Amino acid sequence: MANSKWDLKTDNRIKVIIAIITVTLIVIMFPKGESLDSEVTVGSIWIKEDLIASTAFEVLKDKKQYQQEKKEAAEKINPIFVYNTELSKTILDSLNNYNNYLLNVLDADLENDTVSYNNKTILQPSSYNKLLNIRRFENSLSNERFVNISDVFRNTRNVLTTLYKKGIVNVPYSKFEKDTISVREGKFERNTSIKKYNDLSSANDYIFNVFSQNLNAEKDIIEIAVEYAKHFIVPDIVYSAELTEEAKSIARDKVSRNTGIVNENERIIAKHNKITPEIKLMLDSYRAALAEEIGIWGEVTQYLGKVLHVVTILLLFTIYVFLFRKKIFEDNYKIILISIVILFNSGLTFLVHQINVSTPVQYLTMIPAGAMLLTVIFDSRIGFYGTVVISLIAGGLLGNDYAFATTNILGGAFAAYTVRDIKNRNQIFRSFLFITFGYIFSIFAFGLERFAPIQEMLTESAFGAVNALISPVLAYGLIIFFERAFKITTDLTLLELTDFNHPLLKELARKAPGTFTHSMTIGSLVESASEVIGANPLLARVGAYYHDIGKTLQPDTFVENQMENRNLHEKLGPRESAKIIIDHVKEGIKLAESHGLPKEIVDFIPMHHGTMPVYYFYKKAKEEAGDGIVDINDFRYPGPKANNKETALVMLADSCESAVRAMTEPTPERIRNIIDNLVQIRIDDNQLDDAPITFKDIRKVKEAFYDILMSQHHKRIRYPKQDELESKKD
Repeated sequence: MANSKWDLKTDNRIKVIIAIITVTLIVIMFPKGESLDSEVTVGSIWIKEDLIASTAFEVLKDKKQYQQEKKEAAEKINPIFVYNTELSKTILDSLNNYNNYLLNVLDADLENDTVSYNNKTILQPSSYNKLLNIRRFENSLSNERFVNISDVFRNTRNVLTTLYKKGIVNVPYSKFEKDTISVREGKFERNTSIKKYNDLSSANDYIFNVFSQNLNAEKDIIEIAVEYAKHFIVPDIVYSAELTEEAKSIARDKVSRNTGIVNENERIIAKHNKITPEIKLMLDSYRAALAEEIGIWGEVTQYLGKVLHVVTILLLFTIYVFLFRKKIFEDNYKIILISIVILFNSGLTFLVHQINVSTPVQYLTMIPAGAMLLTVIFDSRIGFYGTVVISLIAGGLLGNDYAFATTNILGGAFAAYTVRDIKNRNQIFRSFLFITFGYIFSIFAFGLERFAPIQEMLTESAFGAVNALISPVLAYGLIIFFERAFKITTDLTLLELTDFNHPLLKELARKAPGTFTHSMTIGSLVESASEVIGANPLLARVGAYYHDIGKTLQPDTFVENQMENRNLHEKLGPRESAKIIIDHVKEGIKLAESHGLPKEIVDFIPMHHGTMPVYYFYKKAKEEAGDGIVDINDFRYPGPKANNKETALVMLADSCESAVRAMTEPTPERIRNIIDNLVQIRIDDNQLDDAPITFKDIRKVKEAFYDILMSQHHKRIRYPKQDELESKKD
């Protein structure tokens, strides 16, 4: 029975799902309803045969022009106001009724010697009291400046009558963007100046001026009259947002979508003619018209074509990864990462294509950022092939724009190559110059070919330069995200681990200086050897730095740290000593994991010994046992064995460096012999069976080890009086 449990990291079914999702999302982003024949650009030459229209079609306006015309048509519509002709009569009737009501209230208060101020009394309490005084003394006082209530009522009616004859709008003058408005009265509508009417502010000013001139009274009495009249001011010309928007919508709809008609069998463009803006519109309209005629079956076949289009591009990349990058192909997490980068750039291209502006925003698709991500995370070849794939897809999303795709291939390639051998994060930002050069070179190449104006090429170059500036910054931020999310170790991470200020290296140097020196020497050995056999020199060097960090817990139990020639193992049994030595692997793994070292570095700790036995204590145990049986497996390291070139190199360098350092009189022949013998011992013990390393590689490695160890242990001329200098002074 087949195992139905899916392994998310390696299961091929997951790969199929990733492929389907990636292709589907890209196809969805492709232009809809348009023929995907090669895109033409203004200024280029039509090199095909004469193009004859197979059907009549409208020549559609450029989208930007069409939207601008609709906007201008809407802007020509004046704000629409509705005139309520019956409101003035209602207001004046209300005024008469309230006048009578107010007189009755005032007279009742005078008769009963009370103040009946309540919510129905529209005046403020203080104003009402003053009005009550006016009513009380209006017949008894002869002061010529004292006004009676009838004067207030009469002037209020006259003011309101005058204001409503002119009309009152409900929007302040300051809110109007134009001077003209449309006033709708019943079925009729007229355009007129807004200043023909009063707004609330001007109406209030008019009331105050009239009362100041007509009422012979104190200022506070005039203010009461103004307060009273204001309560009856209600705009009779009211703005209608709904009617205004409806009128704008009708105006927009009236804007013609086309600039003309091309009849069936009419020639659209002749061979060798130049593509003008007008012809470009005709070609685009013809493609759209053909797309409308294809029907459901045509849409199905077109979508099938899009799928095959995308699959063809991605298949090239997939074949390369399958044949030459097996480890990437077998790891679904890494495939997901590559898919995310491709979809990220495709999505940016799609979004940029939706922006309806006249500037060349298509050069902000950040394809160089994708190239840099793939290069730093994997290698420069993956970065380059990924750039080609992303650029071809981006070109397809823009209507098979060959020039755009080629421009981004060059810019992305420069981005990938500039971070190929990255030494620090600052190097990413130096890529700006190379990416900018790639864009400018390509833009001018295609621009000169199609006779593009110099201003257009400079504008496109400026956008390319902005892309070149943003892409490294974007790549820098996303690299950190991908490292954490997918637990990937990039060269940038490895470079950070070479810092001797790392807590583990500082602790190793302080507690186990001999082991620290040993680790640094091995780092030089494996870095040199890696370069000659095609391994990763940086990974090998960092692995060498941390391979013995477990010795910091009991440094005195290892000979390189025994500074006073005191060997602690002389008091221990061979099995106990072997256990202490072997345990430094287990302790080293714990230390590494607690400090968050990447798995690739943690693997060096057990693999640099593999399953080799601790020969010295094994032989000592055999000597003590005499004829007794001693199982060599009791003295072996737990493993696993080295499974890549880098861990294999550290295994070989670890034994060779220790042995050569222990030699009393190193000579070229003796150094070469000890290297050959130690390497052969590990081969005979099957320690290199899991590592992808050949005999040819081993030969190169031994030569590299020999050159470095020989240079470190060459003979030196003794100083004059060397013996005297070495002896202790009295």
